[in-house]
Amino acid sequence: MKANKVVLAYSGGLDTSVICLWLQETHGAEVVTFTADIGQGDEVEPARAKARAMGVAEIHVEDLRETFTRDYVFPMFRANAVYEGEYLLGTSIARPLIARRLVEIAAETGADAIAHGATGKGNDQVRFELGAYALNPDIRIIAPWREWELNSREALLDYCRDRQIPVDFERKGESPYSMDANLLHISYEGGGLEDPWNAPDETMWRWTAAPESAPDDPRLLEIEFACGDAVALDGKPMTPASLLTRLNDLGGAHGIGRQDIVENRYVGMKSRGCYETPGGTILLRAHRAMESLTLDREVAHLKDELMPRYAGMIYNGYWWSPERKALQALIDESQQAVNGVVRLKLYKGAVTVLGRRSPESLYDANTATIEVDRGAYRLGDAAGFIRLNALRLRMGAKLGRNLQE
Repeated sequence: MKANKVVLAYSGGLDTSVICLWLQETHGAEVVTFTADIGQGDEVEPARAKARAMGVAEIHVEDLRETFTRDYVFPMFRANAVYEGEYLLGTSIARPLIARRLVEIAAETGADAIAHGATGKGNDQVRFELGAYALNPDIRIIAPWREWELNSREALLDYCRDRQIPVDFERKGESPYSMDANLLHISYEGGGLEDPWNAPDETMWRWTAAPESAPDDPRLLEIEFACGDAVALDGKPMTPASLLTRLNDLGGAHGIGRQDIVENRYVGMKSRGCYETPGGTILLRAHRAMESLTLDREVAHLKDELMPRYAGMIYNGYWWSPERKALQALIDESQQAVNGVVRLKLYKGAVTVLGRRSPESLYDANTATIEVDRGAYRLGDAAGFIRLNALRLRMGAKLGRNLQE
């Protein structure tokens, strides 16, 4: 069944330019384009001009940088979310926002379908579509990469030549990698990275200095937190997006945030990708330092147990799921006391915590001191505590069970 009006997630690049015309030709559909500015840089405004050149009448270009950082990145960082121990979820966390706006714009414009340019082998098709269905169970989704026969860059370029689609046909100075950028990170896939034995070419990195060539003088900074969110840098209150932007600049200059990962995609395959996440790397270290001072032990341990599950929800596209929302409520409740200031040092690729202080601190110097006569801790209590916790071990030892390998 053909669609009458389609909202297309549009970047202005080769793929989505082809999709724009393909939707018109294949479905006879009126196309509405949506381009989200979430900090990817200079490509946003050119997308408007390209859509206009394609004959698109309804063009939506929206600055969502603050919304993205405040309502998606920061809630994720309250959980200290890291996928498979390394990936800070930079691409993953942008998809639920884009899915939401696609569905909303479809409702606003009377469109009967949405479309995206995610490939049939990647995670993004899952993230976009799970998000869209969660927000509108009746939405129709068109995924051209799963339908058409244009299965190579050369085929796409031939399509553009045949139809005089305005795209750059030559790859002069263009990166050989597939890249995705937003305020949280920039990612690189494809090219020489498809062999996991190949080291990334130094010229690939765009945001960060090589740690060995970073400044010889460290950069000290202070980040203030309120209810688990960073609200000020070096004593200056800042909006979420402006703070993350500044941390990206500082971290990038000092070689912070490079990663080279082989990850498990939700669709079943392993994928090698490289990432630059300078501001996010700093925020994660600072947030954990603030929590170390302010969170109850069992609450902190519970968060650490739940974090991989939460990170998997985001990676796999379940941001709008009831389980993520329920877990978010628990996480947000835990952050009420995460208030204070963390002092850090950035130096040649490393982020070091130098100090932390909080009016909500659970750290009691009198109790923690090694001096015997200070604080609420009584040394004699430890003997009974140890004996009770050793009871099951002693019973096992009497039966010889503890000696078994």
